[in-house]
Amino acid sequence: MIEMESGKVLDIKLKEDAQGRDRVVLTLESQAYALSLTPHQARVLATELIMAVNRAEVRNNLKHSHNMVRDSQSAEHKHNRFNPAFAK
Repeated sequence: MIEMESGKVLDIKLKEDAQGRDRVVLTLESQAYALSLTPHQARVLATELIMAVNRAEVRNNLKHSHNMVRDSQSAEHKHNRFNPAFAK
C-alpha cells in the first residue's frame, strides 16, 4: 500500500484470474481505478519505475552538486578578492 500525495492510496495485490493465472492488480483508492497486469507486465512496469526513479535521483544529485560547487567557488572568490581599503 502506497499513500499518494493526493491522500489516496495505491494498493498492490497478487490475485488469480478466472483461468487461474496470476495477476498483479494495482488499485487506486477504489475498485473503479484498477490496473490488472500479468507478472511479466508488472515486472516491466517495475523496471521502468526503478529506471525513472534512478534518473530523477541522478538529476537531483547533479543539481545539488552543481549548487555546492557554485557556492564553494563563490565563497572562495569572496575570500580571495583584494580589498584596497586594507592596503598599506
